[in-house]
Formats: sequence, structure tokens, C-alpha cells
Amino acid sequence: MKFSKQLTRCTFDGPLGTMTLAAHDHGLVGIWFDGQQHQPDPSVWAVNPRHPMLASATRQLQEYFAGNRQVFDMALDLDGGTDFQQQVWRALLEIPSGQTVSYGTLSQRIGRPRAVRAVGTAIGRNPLSILVPCHRIVGTNGALTGYAGGLDRKTALLQLESPRLDH
Repeated sequence: MKFSKQLTRCTFDGPLGTMTLAAHDHGLVGIWFDGQQHQPDPSVWAVNPRHPMLASATRQLQEYFAGNRQVFDMALDLDGGTDFQQQVWRALLEIPSGQTVSYGTLSQRIGRPRAVRAVGTAIGRNPLSILVPCHRIVGTNGALTGYAGGLDRKTALLQLESPRLDH
């Protein structure tokens, strides 16, 4: 996955660790936990926490972690992925807060029931942690499986979204 060198970035110190956010004028491009798998090197991007997209994302993440936001309202740019990855990421956006879906179910939803592994790979490359909710994907039996940000964070995000669920 390649990202433009013309992006602007900031960091967000949240309850699950420091995150790097990246955007351009047309949308948010990425949110990565520091050390997350597949995180690009952000050092080539300008730093500007006042960039309108980044300021909005930071505010909405603060509201989310405070338990005051379930739906994010901002432009997302998914163009960094392949057509298939973008299809998977758009399907993730349809999973409501507090709910989980299996890899197999998501594969069926996009009309590719035999592409479970490819769906898993696309989920792992999701550049927009939390906003494109890949943490809501579980194994067939409901077991927590891979998360590029770490299973401890996946568990915490699911508990934040639905404290009544036993994860």
C-alpha cells in the first residue's frame, strides 16, 4: 500500500496508546496505533494537528473513547487500497457499533463466500483503525482472532462499544 507524500499528520494519545492520523484536504487516509502491523513510515508527512480533517478526527476519537460517540462523521479516503480491499473496507463500515461479524459472513456479504482468507488479508491492511471497524470481525465461533493493533486493543475496543458482551 502506497501513500502520498503530500499527507498531513498528527498524533493522538488515546487510552490504548499513541496513534498516528494522516489526512489530506479531501479526507482522512489513515489511523494507526504506533507499532501496528502495516503502519507506513509517517516521517515524510508534514505535521499539523490543526488540519481540519485531523482536528475533527481527534475530537471524534476523544468522544468515542469517552463513550459519547458510536458513529464517526467524516470523509474517509480509501483509495490507498486495491478495488478488492476497498470493497472489504466499505463492508466493514456497515457493521454497527456493538456488533461483531465473522470473516465468513463478511465474505458472503461482499458476494465472495470462498474468499475468506483474502478478506482476512484485506482486513489486516485496513489503514483506518477504529473508523473502519476491523476490530468487529471475529472467527467463525466468535473467537477473537488477529488484529493488526494487537488482540488486547481489539478486546478493549469491543468492550468499549458493548460492555455487556463477553469477549
